[in-house]
Amino acid sequence: MGFTISAVLLFGIASFFVLKAKAAGAGAAIVLFLFGFFAAGTGAYEPITNLVQSAAAALTDIAG
Repeated sequence: MGFTISAVLLFGIASFFVLKAKAAGAGAAIVLFLFGFFAAGTGAYEPITNLVQSAAAALTDIAG
């Protein structure tokens, strides 16, 4: 059974919790960057998307 979720939705929810918790660290900065990036869809879309997809695939392989 597969489960898919939009990157914008995922990072948007994570950004909400980061801002709500007033967290200030490297992880929070990465979450906020990725949310802004996926929301804007800039010219660097392809390399960053490939990186995020590779990380998601690696996490899926580890969990499964």
